[in-house]
Amino acid sequence: MWESYKKGYKAYLQLEKSLSDNSVEAYLHDIEKLTTWIAGTNALKSPQQIVLKDLENFIRWISELGMTPGSQARIISGLRSFFKYCLQEQIISIDPATLLESPKLKRALPDVLSFEEIVSIIDSIDLSKAEGGRNKAILETLYSCGLRVTEAVNLRISCLYPDAGFVRIIGKGDKERLIPIGTDAIKYINIYRDNIRVHIKVKPGNEDILFLNRRGSKLSRVMIFLIIKELARLAGIKKIISPHTFRHSFATHLVEGGADLRAVQEMLGHESITTTEIYTHLDREFLRNTLLQFHPGFK
Repeated sequence: MWESYKKGYKAYLQLEKSLSDNSVEAYLHDIEKLTTWIAGTNALKSPQQIVLKDLENFIRWISELGMTPGSQARIISGLRSFFKYCLQEQIISIDPATLLESPKLKRALPDVLSFEEIVSIIDSIDLSKAEGGRNKAILETLYSCGLRVTEAVNLRISCLYPDAGFVRIIGKGDKERLIPIGTDAIKYINIYRDNIRVHIKVKPGNEDILFLNRRGSKLSRVMIFLIIKELARLAGIKKIISPHTFRHSFATHLVEGGADLRAVQEMLGHESITTTEIYTHLDREFLRNTLLQFHPGFK
């Protein structure tokens, strides 16, 4: 009986919320977990019959399965979204998820690279190889613009405005934003386009994609992760590194330099300022470490 509700919810996520395929699948997976639990209780309740106690018992069940507080919080977010949809569509008259509490989460601060570490990673690129010039352009762009890895692999030539010093990014939910891009990133993008990309036979449908693999197709997110991981190893950096580390470092360096948090929020494409506020925590940690290192009376 839940299948029709799931289909309607899927259409709502795709059409009204404009979510990516990955996000839609994640939300539907959350509801699938709930319906699996309901089937196991032999209650066979419809969305109209679900009450807060049912959802609390479901969360207790996934907790006992060993699911982390972070994963539980994400599932609760998915449940809230589904029942909000049901209320909006008048499938239910009372939202049972309104008072559903998320587990307390310890906010983990991500690893951040210093400017010197970023330079050492980029300097580890072998520019004698064609992919080296491409990889340098990718890393310069990631750090210059603070892009998500998905935004980097989907970056289009038609979205580059080098003369104006901006790139147009299509982010989460197909939301667009204009971001300043540094002269170094522009320089290495131009070198890549003029000397490397022109020699690649581009596969149909990829003509406007900036960064291509040797077969003329768009790079995968995993490929960029592997490139960065290998370069960090060559640079002798022991931190946990991913493409997102460049985004974190971009934002942290801006905040450390005194950038306005709203401006950082705009450049990162965060919907809420509270997401961006993690970088104020990083900044305070940076200040504390600086005092510990350099102030003789601060121990």
